[in-house]
Amino acid sequence: METVIALVLFLSILTGCAGETMTNVKSSAAALGPAQSEEAVRFTVEKQTCGDTLLAEDGTELLTYQFEVPELTVCRGSGEIVSEAETPQEEQALTTAETFNARFADWLDGSNLDNLLEGAKEELAFCREDGMTWSPYALELECEVYQNDGLISVSGTYYSNTGGAHPNTALLSWNFDLGEGSFFTPAVLAENGGEFLTAVEQELNAQALQTASDSNTPPEEYFWPDYAEILRDWANYAVSFDETGMTVAFSPYELACYAAGEQVFHLTYDQILPYLSEHGEKVLGIVQAS
Repeated sequence: METVIALVLFLSILTGCAGETMTNVKSSAAALGPAQSEEAVRFTVEKQTCGDTLLAEDGTELLTYQFEVPELTVCRGSGEIVSEAETPQEEQALTTAETFNARFADWLDGSNLDNLLEGAKEELAFCREDGMTWSPYALELECEVYQNDGLISVSGTYYSNTGGAHPNTALLSWNFDLGEGSFFTPAVLAENGGEFLTAVEQELNAQALQTASDSNTPPEEYFWPDYAEILRDWANYAVSFDETGMTVAFSPYELACYAAGEQVFHLTYDQILPYLSEHGEKVLGIVQAS
């Protein structure tokens, strides 16, 4: 029962993630307008960390957390941070930054911890009644950020220890289109979303079969028996981008048992390029060789 309670609490905080190539991927601080113009508006992303230790009324430690999240800032060409818009371009950029930062606000202010805190109080009382050793809850979020002129892609690893047999890990992701000023799902990058989803699914299945083969285990035993159905829904799991391509990641328990660990698949830009729209290429910063 304790394990079930811990898992429910764990899930509650998440509601709210070689060789030459013919493509060149640009990675830089994103700019609106001419790159060399003094009036150009630029986006920069920095990670900030918040944390605290929450105590019971008698001073007993209930929960500690440390969350690392990205923050999007607007700068002028001179490097000056824009806090108040002076031009329509700056006003648009500030709106874009506000949309991005709002997605991570709950992590920074701790407002998503109420259910876990109540659970910690209840479990502390239970441990005291039964003479059991109490272990405070511990939560941590780490993020990696990739940015180019059109995209910010954030991959997060969320660790939680809220009782039960072992800690839990969840892989998260957020992808943001700087041009549109909105978060997006992978299919919007494609000329034909259905064809793109299917092509990636087929590649994930091929990689999964290879992983199982390398372990001399049938795929239905290495992964969950319905692993193919789970892979078909890949776009709803942790999908992120960097200078090497697209990563699709599954947390422990999502595609296989806990002991099998995280399941991470990678596709190069060469593999997904045939399915991308012109908009998708622009967002990902892909420049095809002539």
